[in-house]
Amino acid sequence: MSAEGKLILTIDLGTSGPKVALFDAQAKCLGFEFEDVPVLLYDHGGAEQRPADWTNAITSCYKKLIARTGIDPKRVVGINCTSQWSGTVALDKEGKPLMDSIIWMDTRGAKEVNKLAHGPIRVEGYGVGKLLKWIRITGGGPTKSGKDSIAHILYIKNKLPKIYEQTYKFLEPKDYLNLWLTGRFTASYDSITLYWVTDNRDINNITYNDDLVKLTGVDKSKFPDLVPTNSILGNVKKEIANEFGLSPDVQVISGTPDVQSAAIGSGAVKDYEGHFYVGTSSWLVCHVPFKKTDIFHNMGTIPSGLPGRYLIANEQESAGACLNFIKNNLLYHTDDLNTGAVPKDFYKLVDKVVEKVPAGANGLYFLPWLYGERSPVDDHSVRGGFYNMSLQHNRTHLLRSVLEGVTLNANWLLFYVEKITAKKFESINFIGGGANSAIWSQIAADVFNRQVRQMKDPLMSNSRGTALLALLALKMMTVDDVSKAVEANSVFEPNPKNRALYDEMFGRFVEIYTKNKPIWTKMNK
Repeated sequence: MSAEGKLILTIDLGTSGPKVALFDAQAKCLGFEFEDVPVLLYDHGGAEQRPADWTNAITSCYKKLIARTGIDPKRVVGINCTSQWSGTVALDKEGKPLMDSIIWMDTRGAKEVNKLAHGPIRVEGYGVGKLLKWIRITGGGPTKSGKDSIAHILYIKNKLPKIYEQTYKFLEPKDYLNLWLTGRFTASYDSITLYWVTDNRDINNITYNDDLVKLTGVDKSKFPDLVPTNSILGNVKKEIANEFGLSPDVQVISGTPDVQSAAIGSGAVKDYEGHFYVGTSSWLVCHVPFKKTDIFHNMGTIPSGLPGRYLIANEQESAGACLNFIKNNLLYHTDDLNTGAVPKDFYKLVDKVVEKVPAGANGLYFLPWLYGERSPVDDHSVRGGFYNMSLQHNRTHLLRSVLEGVTLNANWLLFYVEKITAKKFESINFIGGGANSAIWSQIAADVFNRQVRQMKDPLMSNSRGTALLALLALKMMTVDDVSKAVEANSVFEPNPKNRALYDEMFGRFVEIYTKNKPIWTKMNK
């Protein structure tokens, strides 16, 4: 079969559910299907999902996709997965989950990880000796919010000891999908990062560090075997091949977390090329050729989805989730006051009304910290809401202020990212659901004071990046081909009329956090 006839099957497991897609040898999407899976929220910061819901939804999406497109599954030569990151699946020797998967939103391990990080002399809540060791070896350290994988594992060990004892391996969601596809208990150099037990100083030879493993108190045997970034794990299991109608020699690639796949799918793959992602959460990052850490703002360089490269990592906890909160909890909440169903074109209507609201939303500020924050402040007690509201405001002002508030927070990320790079971005590629909005793209250009490139098919960035990585792993494409395969839809330049206003708003935005932090700490301790 020629390269032109070969296809890549991608699985993008987001928090809201999996997206299953087929791509050709030029990374063109031939079709996709998506299916929702529930998030299970519990008291005291618990957030879980059922792994069976993931695999059932993936199988359902795949079968719908093949039926709808009529594509011969025998054309598939590779499968690659990306997924939500910082999740933990506890598995027995048979590969069966011992409990529901703890996901990235879960903060129940905060006490355990703060105890782990504690020391007699502390900086930002970390024992100095431990902090220096983590930074030197891994490039970072576990977030105090308890949302990293190692915090989940420590929570299981201390609060669910029977499950801990029965656990053969702990896996990230992406690595669990690879286990389902191949039967191998592995983690890639990039996905293992948030365990904070690997030596990342040699980007091409990442290994477990015995001192860091000992520091956690977790049995090393419960960690998975490590495989290189974007490597081939092997052939798909016979059971999967038979059920999916695939050839038995289809190869499964090691995959990557969503942050890394989005970076590839954004087209910003060269060093110092930035991209801004707005989905449920958000980040603003770029690839760099070095290892560096900003522990004070919870960002630093991690192994990229591209072999031999680092990626600056940060995360704004709630971004598109803020707009969905307004939609589901305020405008269309199901109760006696409900005025009707959510319009199918809700987001287009939002753009239409927001475009009519002047920049600055008449002095209204939105604080996007609805589920705490990771970067540029690691603060699980901070909370969001509207600030400076008056009787002059209506819901159109609220909607514009949400877009502006998320972007002002991203501008905070941009400030510290450029501190790490020591270079100013000339332009920023915009991806994720937020990038479907022209007005949000313009707001981003105005707030960042940078050219913003609204990428084509921005919702497909994770899947597209996953397909591109598969094509690289299978030697069907080179890194130089990647940026050529990703195109911009529109380019937005900063509006000079809004520059002074947004600079002033950004200063006040940061000031609001600084002055209210002690109050939030008391209220949400």
